[in-house]
Amino acid sequence: MKEIKNIFIEGTAKTPHIDFNHLSGELIISGRSIPEDANKVYEPLLTWINDYIKSPRLTTNLHLNLEYFNSATTLWFAKLIKTICKINLEDSVLFIHTYFNMEDFEDMKIDELKYLVSSLAENIGEGKVSIGVKTHGTDDDGRIVKESTIYI
Repeated sequence: MKEIKNIFIEGTAKTPHIDFNHLSGELIISGRSIPEDANKVYEPLLTWINDYIKSPRLTTNLHLNLEYFNSATTLWFAKLIKTICKINLEDSVLFIHTYFNMEDFEDMKIDELKYLVSSLAENIGEGKVSIGVKTHGTDDDGRIVKESTIYI
């Protein structure tokens, strides 16, 4: 099996910071995602994830910490999540971390959280991975001040 190289890409005003680490199982996408060509940004990540799921960590953490993203990015997130959910390792866990400003987090209604979780659940494949969604409330400096976990 070929060695999986980590991916580290600095973010720009239009593209996210990306840090995918095979050894730790931490997959981080943060910043802003309004690229001119979303395929150019996300296709290499999908290829990497297809390799990663062949030899995943027992716990995988996908961090989606974006202050703003466009509809093309949303479509790519669905593809990435659907692919990660194909992890076929017994007792493995995928945590999908989402981040919201504390004001938005406090104002979220349980129905909105259910919608978030159900929309993620629609992307679950046929793997053996257990899935949890962690929503994080952050302060103005981006520090986590409150969190909630829902298991699918």
